[in-house]
Amino acid sequence: MRTDELFQLIESGEDSGVEFKSDAVQNHELARELVSFLNLEGGVVLLGVEDDGTIAGTTRPKLEEWIAELCRRKIDPPIIPYLTWVKDAAPGKDVLAVRVPVGPDKPYARLHNDRRTYYIRVGSTCREAGRDELERMFQAAGRVQYGLKPVPGSGLGDLDRPRLRDYFTRVLAQECPDDHDDAGWLRLLCNVEFMTQSSGQLTATVDGMLLFGRHPKRFLPQSGVRAIAYQGERADYAARADEELAGPMTPLFDHNGRRVSGGLVEESLYFVGRHTISTAWIDPGGQRVDRPAYPHDVLREAIVNALVHRDYSIVGTDISLCLYSDRLEIESPGRLPNTATVEALKSGFRYARNQTLVNVLRDYKYVDYRGMGIRSKIIPGMKAHNGTEPDFVDKPHSFLVRLWLNG
Repeated sequence: MRTDELFQLIESGEDSGVEFKSDAVQNHELARELVSFLNLEGGVVLLGVEDDGTIAGTTRPKLEEWIAELCRRKIDPPIIPYLTWVKDAAPGKDVLAVRVPVGPDKPYARLHNDRRTYYIRVGSTCREAGRDELERMFQAAGRVQYGLKPVPGSGLGDLDRPRLRDYFTRVLAQECPDDHDDAGWLRLLCNVEFMTQSSGQLTATVDGMLLFGRHPKRFLPQSGVRAIAYQGERADYAARADEELAGPMTPLFDHNGRRVSGGLVEESLYFVGRHTISTAWIDPGGQRVDRPAYPHDVLREAIVNALVHRDYSIVGTDISLCLYSDRLEIESPGRLPNTATVEALKSGFRYARNQTLVNVLRDYKYVDYRGMGIRSKIIPGMKAHNGTEPDFVDKPHSFLVRLWLNG
């Protein structure tokens, strides 16, 4: 770090990525600050700078070794920080910049007094992560499956028996219990983790409710799709349509294999179809050719991705499907997991935040076995349709897919 860079950081003050500390700081205090950076977007601690920005310098002997030791013993998983000295930042006073990147193995904990504590950075301060925040970090790291959690107050009667029967008999070609055999259904659904035992009661799991719930919104307010069609290129109050799409993800077919009720995928597709204009022409053979505003396969892939990869631990927020005069945007709560990036997804990287949802929708042929829909369907599909490149935006708390209407 150059001296001018140090002065610029000091002038800007402490924020979500910069912390000032005296080198008299205790090891557990410095570990707390580093952990909060690791659990957010990374950051730098300037040792030898007081809270008011005064350069006090460093006097602690063997400072680098002391930092390396606390990063091994006070932080879990252990880390190796990047250390750079700024010599004579003030006359005779040195500053040590301790920099850590965004942690690849979130969540990180500070170890102190036989206790593990998880911290996050909020502006210029750090605080202990709340239960929901910690749960999301563990889920993003693939260390806990939110979909296997019980849904309090639910029971066997809150799952759609005809949809379940269709799934096991038609989709999986398996036998299933008679409709009156509740005990048999409970055993089957617990075996496939659509139900679980909690506090002595058998309840639906989050996955089971999302896939086959009769009224998922009643138990999981975050389970739907908010669909809005705007008049122009910007969001405003004069929307052409504003609907809350709710229900199970899976469709229902009759014994002849005819779909009699759609799931959330179909409901979302219907909404787009109702509020966009298709063009049509007669080909040289005299056949009518219809061209939808957005390719069906591309749109379905984007909707399915949003449903199966969103972070369902973020409550109170639906998936957003917005139609504008020049584009369509689908935004799902929860940013990409630790190991995923937009560029990696474009190159065919595969990940699954909710593996059970992926598996079941794959059984319904919504998801292919390659799991590379962005690379193999969305990008080439839009280029073939109108020559446009879709936008993929990893936001701090959500992931957005943008499809353009025209080139």
